[in-house]
Amino acid sequence: MTLDLSVLALLVLAAFLTGWVLARRDPTAAVGAQADRLRRNYFRGLNYLLNEQPDKAIEVFLQIAEIDKQTVETHLALGNLFRRRGETDRAIRVHQNLIARANLTSEQKSLALLELGEDYMRAGLLDRAETLFTDLVGIDAHAPSALRHLIAICQQERDWKRAIEHARRLEEITGESQAELVSQFLCELAEHAAARGDAAQTRAYLTEAVTVAPLAVRPRLIKGRLAHERQDWSRAANAYERAVENDIEYLPIALGPLLDALEQLDRRESIDAMLEESMRRYPGISPVLKMTRRVRARDGDEAAIRFLADRLRKKPSVRGLAELVDLQLSGTQGEAREPLERLRDLLRQLLDGQALFRCSRCGFSARAHHWQCPGCKSWSTIKPVHGIAGN
Repeated sequence: MTLDLSVLALLVLAAFLTGWVLARRDPTAAVGAQADRLRRNYFRGLNYLLNEQPDKAIEVFLQIAEIDKQTVETHLALGNLFRRRGETDRAIRVHQNLIARANLTSEQKSLALLELGEDYMRAGLLDRAETLFTDLVGIDAHAPSALRHLIAICQQERDWKRAIEHARRLEEITGESQAELVSQFLCELAEHAAARGDAAQTRAYLTEAVTVAPLAVRPRLIKGRLAHERQDWSRAANAYERAVENDIEYLPIALGPLLDALEQLDRRESIDAMLEESMRRYPGISPVLKMTRRVRARDGDEAAIRFLADRLRKKPSVRGLAELVDLQLSGTQGEAREPLERLRDLLRQLLDGQALFRCSRCGFSARAHHWQCPGCKSWSTIKPVHGIAGN
């Protein structure tokens, strides 16, 4: 169990505050003994948490909550533990009972509402969660956290326009740039507009996406793809080139259609120069393989083999080795083919199980690229995998 540091800090603070408040309220020996007992129980519960024994920790905190019904922090921590364990019904009851108290301060009530909203989200009750978070933003209580939750809800519901509104409000409140996030949402809107054939609206969304985040790659790639589909080769090439200039990590996605557009424009010298530059800047094997095929088409198999073998000595790659074996097979006859064919098959089996992309935040791996990580829901964190078996 990964512990939330805020929960631990809350419990430690509560352990001391409970005893202090009780002692101040009534300095008699009986109250002092109760305060000491509460403190001991808090630290016993913390010890269970640190030793990853959540069941025992919950049992201790339930006992504390029964003894000291006025301690808000205890109930908040208890509800949080229930939610983290997947017991959302119990978490909801704890937080609802807490909110029903008449003696809560406005800060305590808003914190309990925020926790209840998270309970609802975990339970899939998005409409109830959205109502609570919207109310918190309206009264300017825990607004940044509430807005982040609202953005998450809008993403689940694919309500990109409202997600943009919340992101811009979050930027106003915190001063933290949400440009990359807003650009992604605008790209989602552009994709939907393109799917329904609304070219004017698609262009408008993409223009705004670039304006909001000038270095964003995704709107450039969408522009390139749409221009490619229209066979507008000049615009397609320009869009793909700008995307790669902004972030070389997206080269494997842009490289194929970019080369196709440059071929259509008969810019063969530009292709060679671009591939040379890409091999210098990009750590993966993709541009090397593209250049190998150009060398083969221009100068033959032997030249391609020499070129690729030289590159592989400097930058080993399983994908490059598989290409080299294929080149060797094309000029090999008789008994010499069999070991090469076995090697080719083994390399293909190895590559079939390899991920091509990985999220830099949570480690989610996939063979296809995703703009939003299916694992941690972060944007623009999935990039090509490098290394000996990478892209």
